[in-house]
Amino acid sequence: QVQLVESGGGLVQVGGSMRLSCAASGRTGNTYTKAWFRQAPGKEREFVAAISGSGTMTSYADSAKGRFTISRHNAENTMSLQMSSLKPEDTGVYFCAAKMSFYSGAVNDQSGYKFWGQGTQVTVSS
Repeated sequence: QVQLVESGGGLVQVGGSMRLSCAASGRTGNTYTKAWFRQAPGKEREFVAAISGSGTMTSYADSAKGRFTISRHNAENTMSLQMSSLKPEDTGVYFCAAKMSFYSGAVNDQSGYKFWGQGTQVTVSS
């Protein structure tokens, strides 16, 4: 089992920045591919970014490219999502997720992720 806990959400103004963190615990959590998904009110949950267990491979949704950076700090069992130039459409609940391998299915396919956090709310106000 891998337990994931997100933190760092809150309210931010348009154009601002925010850093989300995901703390992992449990067996082999550090070797798992991890990702961020988000769900806006009334919408389906969507992929944001993913990072391999080693941190050498990353993938971003088009909406996140150039604005968001995913990173992981295995020594501390954490993963982060640095978000900048935030827009109102970035508002939503952000979820941390984990799966065993970067190559086990598409990294943007949420059905491939076995472990999920409870989510943290991000609200971008104009």
